[in-house]
Amino acid sequence: MALIGPGNQSPTGLPAPPFDPELAVALAALDEESREPITPENLAARQERDATSRPRPTAEDLCADGRFEVTEFQVPGAPGAPAVTLVGARPSALAGRPLPLLYYLHGGGMVMGNAWSVLPRILREWALPLELAVVSVEYRLAPRARYPEPLEDCYAGLVWAAGHAGELGIDPDRIVIGGKSAGGGLAAALALLTRDRGGPVPLGQLLLCPMLDDRGATFSSHQMTGSGVWDLTSSTTGWQALLGDRRGAADLPPYAAPARATDLSGLPPAFIEVGSAEIYRDEDVAYANAIWQAGGQAELHVWPGACHGFDGLAPAAALTRAARETRTHWLQRLLTGPADSAPRR
Repeated sequence: MALIGPGNQSPTGLPAPPFDPELAVALAALDEESREPITPENLAARQERDATSRPRPTAEDLCADGRFEVTEFQVPGAPGAPAVTLVGARPSALAGRPLPLLYYLHGGGMVMGNAWSVLPRILREWALPLELAVVSVEYRLAPRARYPEPLEDCYAGLVWAAGHAGELGIDPDRIVIGGKSAGGGLAAALALLTRDRGGPVPLGQLLLCPMLDDRGATFSSHQMTGSGVWDLTSSTTGWQALLGDRRGAADLPPYAAPARATDLSGLPPAFIEVGSAEIYRDEDVAYANAIWQAGGQAELHVWPGACHGFDGLAPAAALTRAARETRTHWLQRLLTGPADSAPRR
């Protein structure tokens, strides 16, 4: 995939916003293999490469010399489904205190990623300073698991965590669901699903560059095609793996692709962030607007010049530091706010 600079056009001929200078340097340093789009033809090879190369810290690694208590749980899945693995962690110094919980769903386009790799950063940046517990979900990946199986894994884990709050040492009234990219889309879908099933009521939803719309028809999805590290080709491959022939169907339920939702009332407050130079920009902005139109609460950040996954690509960049601080401040305000601020049924 190509880089897009000031005044340049995407391969589709559409004028495109430039990347932040620090991010442009990081993108230029990537090898061609890292920029190669994911296609149906190379998907199996990319999944194999991801499984062997993506970090998978052990429970001992995550304990970080005793700073965290880490436990892996095997919990019941949906009826007829296999058990779901949850990785739970909390600051060791806060033993005996019921903590708020960040229930986190990893990214990876619905086809890659694992529950362990995301934890070191989350524990360092949020669990310690905000004094919260974290549960990361090892949901099944597409195409071996198709909708609704990954989402049902996430729902089963949420129900179990809320029902075993004492065992986890958490406050069941202060559960924030969150995720990045595909995980952000799953978190948005989970908020809709638990609302409609009368399940646990989240305190908030943290949606980081969420993958929300299977149709790939927004302006930004075409504007940014062929640039960055995740474009329309890769996104379409992920959606196709998850939905099969149902991708793009008129009757697709909102739990499969939250951008399809027509009722966004009664949802927990949302934090939504996205980059100005990535394909999910327009669908994420539209989702925040739809929440506002439904009378809900959403905080939207569009980071100028940010590409998809910019914080992992350039963790020391000024834009990344600003985004990290903004997310943390939102979580802090949410967790210290009135206990009755969450929607109740």
